[in-house]
Amino acid sequence: MRDYTRTSFLILLTVFSLFSKAYAQGYRIEATVRGMQDSAFVLGHYNRSATLFVPKDTSRADAGGKVVFEGKTALPGGLYVILFPGNRKMIELIYSGKETNFAIEVDTADLNTSAKITGSKENELFYNYRKQLAAGSKEIEVLTKQNTPEANARMKAIQEGFGAYRKKLLAENEGTFTAQLLKMSADPEIPEAPKLANGKTDSMWVFNYYKAHYWDAFDFSDPRIMNTPFLEPKMERYFKNLVVQVPDSIIKDADLMVKKASANKDAKAWTVYYITNQYENPKTVGTEAVWVYMANKYYLSGEMGVSDEVKKRIAEKVATMKDLLVNKTFPPLTLTDPTGKKVSVQAIDANYTVLFFFAPTCGHCKEAAPVLKAFYDKNKANGIKVMAISTEHNLEEWKAFVKTYHLEELTNGFDALNQIDFNRKFDVVTTPTIYILDKNKKIIARKMPVEQIEDFLNYYQNKMARKL
Repeated sequence: MRDYTRTSFLILLTVFSLFSKAYAQGYRIEATVRGMQDSAFVLGHYNRSATLFVPKDTSRADAGGKVVFEGKTALPGGLYVILFPGNRKMIELIYSGKETNFAIEVDTADLNTSAKITGSKENELFYNYRKQLAAGSKEIEVLTKQNTPEANARMKAIQEGFGAYRKKLLAENEGTFTAQLLKMSADPEIPEAPKLANGKTDSMWVFNYYKAHYWDAFDFSDPRIMNTPFLEPKMERYFKNLVVQVPDSIIKDADLMVKKASANKDAKAWTVYYITNQYENPKTVGTEAVWVYMANKYYLSGEMGVSDEVKKRIAEKVATMKDLLVNKTFPPLTLTDPTGKKVSVQAIDANYTVLFFFAPTCGHCKEAAPVLKAFYDKNKANGIKVMAISTEHNLEEWKAFVKTYHLEELTNGFDALNQIDFNRKFDVVTTPTIYILDKNKKIIARKMPVEQIEDFLNYYQNKMARKL
């Protein structure tokens, strides 16, 4: 005879086990906020930076200030915040994804030092660290105003004491998400640098060490790092301050960063997007080549999954930009001048040629035209010429613009046959758009404000003179 009782019991155990597992994947976060009754709160996490917030749950505090966030669906790990009404204040929480049921009690008078944690070692560590930091900072603030040798000695002792405390906390809690976050938020520690022959510190060694260890604390394989405020500002600082702003150097570091992030699909996708986006319209002259490289290697190759429509737009942009990068020879361009004669960019005899693509109806172009005229008048004796090119096709508006802003002495060009797509052919997405060419019509700068032309040319000519 079959033992149905035993079978039913095993099924019941299995169901209970599955139910327990499913419930364990949920969350329950209880916060008691003294001084905030009958108020609505939002629970969410950061997303790569301190300015991006992803809400995950909402709840309302009772008359005693207790608010409970609860759900059966797992929350992703990260650095969470409980936002107060009106976003005036917030409570930060470590959510490792392992401690899913815990409580915090705070007083609105001091959210850091008043916090009491139940059921979360991660948050106990986090808030003990904050209390220690706040106590030291408060004492240092008082000592700074005294400005005496004794006060300075005491400040040094406080800083060294906190450093020792931090080092001990990190060593004793290796493997916790809190320790990982504290490391991520800090700069790498630099050992004593070697001395040069003159006895001074080798600053290049310091720089190279700092850059080489800049990402040591980041575990890109951990998806939780995406839900913290550290990744984007750290990436921005890396490329802005530690990478030489020339295409070869940027491309080398871009590939290095993508490789680091490849252990995490989301981190890799964001890293590729971030770097690519920074160099489509970059702040540094000549670095658009990075965008073309990233677009080819990661998007058009199929390595990054994008729709056919997006890939098509990227391919069109690459086709436009590849011949308009710094150090490329500007493509042939022949237009008509106000007298009806043909004028060609390649035929302009000048040490430097400034191409000013404008639209006669564009407000910014009207503001830029007098600045351009003043630049030309000041520099024309130095072998610098300017070609002003209308991207619109109204003949009367073009002639009126030239006359109004006294540009007759410049070389003026107009697409009389209405055959040129200035956007696709010359990457004129907005007006005015400026290119600067050398004597051989090689592009030496592109897309800079008209106010910066003179400073750039002075810098460029000095750089060329140093090479001679």
